[in-house]
Amino acid sequence: MQSSTEVKTPSFPRQTDLATVCVYAIGILSAGLFLFLPLVNLLSPSPWQRTMGVVHGTAALLAVVVIAYAGHMAFPLLRGVPKILPQMRTLTFWSSCLAFLAIASGNWAYMRYRAPSGGARAWLRENTPLVHYLFMEYHEFTVLFTLPLGVACTWVLWQYGDSIVEKHNRPVLAATSIALMAMMFFALGGLVSGLNVARMHTL
Repeated sequence: MQSSTEVKTPSFPRQTDLATVCVYAIGILSAGLFLFLPLVNLLSPSPWQRTMGVVHGTAALLAVVVIAYAGHMAFPLLRGVPKILPQMRTLTFWSSCLAFLAIASGNWAYMRYRAPSGGARAWLRENTPLVHYLFMEYHEFTVLFTLPLGVACTWVLWQYGDSIVEKHNRPVLAATSIALMAMMFFALGGLVSGLNVARMHTL
């Protein structure tokens, strides 16, 4: 007669499950470390740098994350996928808001950058002018394009609504998608150029 109580051996996770957990864990950890980047400014000996660096760094980093996500979503939007339209309207709105915050806080940092004596601009032009002309000149102008592009895309997506994917609105859909991709390019370029300038000489 077979015993009613059976010993159950613990089941080990399958390799595919373990791999999925590891991928998600590494992804979340990497994203957390990336978003932690602006808080490094809290270690600066300058009180002004601690405040400005955290404010502008946080605004710029959040703007890049949301704008980059919206830019990637522009590819299925270009193909005319209707189910992502509500999400795209929300993304473009918040992309515009965060772009404004990043630019506004960036102007605060720019005043210190252009200080006539002891400013980062004067130091870079004297010691490494190529960094100023390649990175900062690019950074100064291209990041400003993110705001008008975001506002225009937001207005178009809300104005046309779900009808933007219809055949007669295809040129508007294509222009909006390309504008979102350009916005992503300018935001990512602005992040890279800003980090390079800060690495060469702190503000």
